[in-house]
Order: sequence, then structure tokens, then C-alpha cells
Amino acid sequence: MINNVVLVGRLTRDPDLRYTSNGSAVATFTLAVNRNFTNQSGEREADFVNCVIWRKSAETLANYAKKGTLLGVTGRIQTRNYENQQGQKVYVTEVVCENFQLLESRNASEQRSQQSAGGFNDFSQQGQQTQQQSSFGKSQNQGNSMPNFDRDSDPFGGSEQIDISDDDLPF
Repeated sequence: MINNVVLVGRLTRDPDLRYTSNGSAVATFTLAVNRNFTNQSGEREADFVNCVIWRKSAETLANYAKKGTLLGVTGRIQTRNYENQQGQKVYVTEVVCENFQLLESRNASEQRSQQSAGGFNDFSQQGQQTQQQSSFGKSQNQGNSMPNFDRDSDPFGGSEQIDISDDDLPF
């Protein structure tokens, strides 16, 4: 049987780090993952996926990832159930993460958090601002910024014409 999950999304809040009675670290978080299509009104929707990560990875995630961080995770889907205080059976489906990757630089993360200063992040506006500041994904004032992988950006927009002789072409 195969049970593999790969997700890329943004954290909806800071990871919640706790420790079990035997001392194992466990962090829970929710990833907002954009859908690949738009709804009838032309807006993109997102799925909010509950995730859990254990041990050293949980501590590392809690130390380095904050609300809004672009995060890639791999893991598996797990379902469980329990009885709540009212005696009702509650079913939970979550992704148990085995590995994660921070997908933006610390500078980009800090810049985004300064721009959002206290309000809800509009990531589409932030992507447009990044596109306006960049030339082929490189910020003009920072040489080490991440490329702009926004689905609506033109990777060749704003670039100058490339001078290639016919001798350099492989065909």
C-alpha cells in the first residue's frame, strides 16, 4: 500500500510545540495550500491541512518557521478518533510529517512579515510587489533573494533580448 503526501503551503499560525509525558517533542500546525484552479467568481481557494511532526524535527520547525512561512512537507495521511467530553466520537484526519523544508530565505520571510505588520497577509499582493521589484526573480537591491515562482509571473518579463549566434544553437 502507498500512503505518501507532498504539500507546499504557508503556515496559518506559529507551530504549537508541546512535549509528551515521556519527553517526546510534537508540533502541530496548519498549512494553507492553494488550489490549482479558480472558483466561479475567479478567485483561488485554499485547503487548510492539519499536520503533526515529531521529535527533533518538531523542535526545529518550531524554532525556524513562523506564521506565513512557505513550507514544503512530506509525510503520510493518518486518521484517528477519540471521544470528546460530551461523549461524542470525533474523527481526525491529519498529515504526519516525516520531513519538512523551508522554501524561502530568512530575508524574504522577514521582509514579508514587516510588510504585513499586524494584518492578514495578502500573498497575491506580496507576489505582485516582488515581481515589480525583480528582474528575472532577482531583487535589484539584494543579490541573494529567491526567484519569483508566482504562477502568473512572466519569467522573461523585463529581461533584455538575448544575443545568440546561430552557431550556438544545437539544431
